[in-house]
Amino acid sequence: MALEVRTINDNYEKFKKDIYDYLNIDLNSYKERQMKRRIDSLIFKNGCSSYSEYFSKIKGNKSSLDQFMGYFTINVSEFFRNPAQWEVLENLLISEIVPKNQGISAVKIWSAACSTGEEPYSIAMLLDKNFPGKRFEIIATDIDNEILESAKLGIYDEKSVKNVKDEFKRKYLNRTDGGKYQVIDKIKKMVSFRNHDLIKDFYGRNYDLIVCRNVMIYFTEEAKLAIYKKFCSSLKSGGYLF
Repeated sequence: MALEVRTINDNYEKFKKDIYDYLNIDLNSYKERQMKRRIDSLIFKNGCSSYSEYFSKIKGNKSSLDQFMGYFTINVSEFFRNPAQWEVLENLLISEIVPKNQGISAVKIWSAACSTGEEPYSIAMLLDKNFPGKRFEIIATDIDNEILESAKLGIYDEKSVKNVKDEFKRKYLNRTDGGKYQVIDKIKKMVSFRNHDLIKDFYGRNYDLIVCRNVMIYFTEEAKLAIYKKFCSSLKSGGYLF
């Protein structure tokens, strides 16, 4: 086993370069210990003994590629995760963000690294509750196309909705035949999902609010600084990063 691990370590730098050349994903921007642990786990799960062998499998097998993308991205999310923080955000929306835009333009919100969509849908529910009929622009992005397709469907299990108030469950979620919950069309239509890589892709402009709560701990300090600078440039004057 020790020899197998040493062989994998020796090939990691080449693997990072191969992934960048093939997928245009820069693994150097992620904390190496955490990312390498994730990838090593995938290597052994796929019956591979080296990074080069695993990379060949990613290139030659779509299911392996999809598995890598899903495992590589951060897909742990739930509605109203950390409820106390959502109370702060709701108060901020009511007292500051929306009132600033009365009669000017639609409030523009970006949920960055949105994973399976619970975060942007939570924002949409709060806005519909407090400002019914008002138009909002909610953009939700993630690097993983498979995850984005799941988010667009808006179907979740009991664990994902454990923090949703009963009032919101009745108003914004429908039970499916399989015992899951599906976000109603009214809320789904408030959110626009797009593919976006925080490391390399262009950032939009004039956001009133940017929410990015789940992914920053996985980046290196250098990458985090670059991302925060781009977030600040993307905000309107007086906008908020949450």
